[in-house]
Amino acid sequence: MEKLTDASCEGFIEALASKAPVPGGGGAAALAGALGCALGNMVGSLTLGKARYAEVQDDIIALKAQADALQAELLALVEEDAEVFAPLARAYGLPKETEEERAHKTEVMEECLRACCDVPLRIMEKCGEVIALHEQFAAKGTALAISDVGVGVALAKAALQGASLNVFINTAAMTDRALAEESSQRAQTLLDEYLPRADALYANVLERLR
Repeated sequence: MEKLTDASCEGFIEALASKAPVPGGGGAAALAGALGCALGNMVGSLTLGKARYAEVQDDIIALKAQADALQAELLALVEEDAEVFAPLARAYGLPKETEEERAHKTEVMEECLRACCDVPLRIMEKCGEVIALHEQFAAKGTALAISDVGVGVALAKAALQGASLNVFINTAAMTDRALAEESSQRAQTLLDEYLPRADALYANVLERLR
């Protein structure tokens, strides 16, 4: 089976728009995060070799290495999201006529829901790292590409929020309420930390452009 990330942009969007179970919101969020990260990486690429930014060249090289790694991790999470959601989609269709069937379905569903919480939580963590990276690109990268920092952080913010919804919809269905609350709290903590930072950076970029 072709990897989702090997598809063309057109192919991915067509699959996303179809009734196929994957890709879905989680995969779209991970891809948006990767796109946002790539925009920051581009700012770094445009900064390298510029005499005006000679003092930060080593910093930019290090930031680009971090961006390369984050892009790869987020693209891998596009695939992981599909891998964990497909079993959950099948689990919803399991029979539940007998007590034994209901118990089996509950067990399978719980296992799938745990996996479907873990992946979007990791997407959120990576998107938080992307937002933090953009703060550095905004401070040290070429001013000529500052709008790309703004677009990148906007995408990362959207990805962070989108992935959080996938956490919350799955924790709501879990029977292990302690784990559900723990996962929901992890997601909320990431939102509380990185949404204000993304908003502040976007506002800063907008002010610099105007």
